[in-house]
Amino acid sequence: MEKIILTTTEKIPNKEVIEILGIARGSTVRARNVGRDITAVFKNIVGGEIDEYTKLQAEAREQALQRMTNDAEKMGADAIVGVRITTSMITTGAAEISAYGTAVKIN
Repeated sequence: MEKIILTTTEKIPNKEVIEILGIARGSTVRARNVGRDITAVFKNIVGGEIDEYTKLQAEAREQALQRMTNDAEKMGADAIVGVRITTSMITTGAAEISAYGTAVKIN
């Protein structure tokens, strides 16, 4: 199977949406860990980017996108249009990252 096209736009240049299959979804819940928190405390004192949290967020985002893509593949999609990513706090120290979009067949 070819790689599914992901786009935040409603249209794909030079392609025609021939069927809307439904909403493709993917999410993950991630929590901080003690090692990252200790490093973050020191970064808070001296300032600057907290790389450990940036990496955690990037990993969570990629996992949510992959889960959304897997969901679309199960529907037989060629592409996902209107891709959005959201985050919400579940509890102190844990957040959910969700990715969603419209799974479509294209020509």
